[in-house]
Amino acid sequence: MDQTERVRRMTAETGSFRMDCFRFGQGDRSLVILPGLSVQSVMGQAEAVAEAYRPLTGDFTVYVFDRRRDLPDSYTVDGMAEDTAKAVRTFGLERVSLFGVSQGGMIAMKIAAAHPELVDALVLGSTTARVTGAEYRVIENWIRLAREKDAAALYRAFAEAVYPKSVADASRELLERAAETVTEEELGRFVVLAEAAGGFDGREDLQRITCPVLIIGDKDDRVLGPGAAESIRDCLGERPDAELYLYDGFGHAAYDTAPDYKERVLRFLLRYGGSGEKGETPWIR
Repeated sequence: MDQTERVRRMTAETGSFRMDCFRFGQGDRSLVILPGLSVQSVMGQAEAVAEAYRPLTGDFTVYVFDRRRDLPDSYTVDGMAEDTAKAVRTFGLERVSLFGVSQGGMIAMKIAAAHPELVDALVLGSTTARVTGAEYRVIENWIRLAREKDAAALYRAFAEAVYPKSVADASRELLERAAETVTEEELGRFVVLAEAAGGFDGREDLQRITCPVLIIGDKDDRVLGPGAAESIRDCLGERPDAELYLYDGFGHAAYDTAPDYKERVLRFLLRYGGSGEKGETPWIR
């Protein structure tokens, strides 16, 4: 059976909110993926994501979580982290490997710090320890375009910041077609989620993380800045189970554009993920 035929869409019902997710893979271990900001829900890309992460599906059952359905008017990254941790547990997941990219990485580091019993290994892709004024400028422009309801300009600006120029140029027609399907509700939702990045500070949270951490970034990150990945490594300190890898030329979306990205994540998770029972942290030295 083809991988894309095995994608299962689900909804976490917590009693106070609902959060959509999809699942694929047949592995004995559980991997939770938290995507970054997007104009439209990741749920519409479920089959494509499952195909992209095929290398992990023999060892892991993969769960990809969207943000909650009904957003509060003001939503913080801390709030997203607590909601996501609650949603993860509704599926009976008690010990997972956690992989977050961009804003999803900010959420992931908050979860790993606040709920160490839940996370056995952490991968942080194209994210940062904090968002200051300089790092927020690109996102502020996206927010402005979303408020102006200019979906076409928003998609162009998003692609130009996130992808290398060659990829952005090649995707122009696809992005134009996608922009035509964007609704006002989706633009409003994007604004709420994007505003949460302003003033984000995960430095103290990073210092409380006890599980192994892989940080992956790119020297050409035009969203959060070229030093974003290093800012995380600096907060973690000189730990033997905290690894940093930097690409060069694949952009903020290296998780999509670097050909060996998924295999690199898999090698790290096989080395560290699933190494202890619930509540144990045998990697602490």
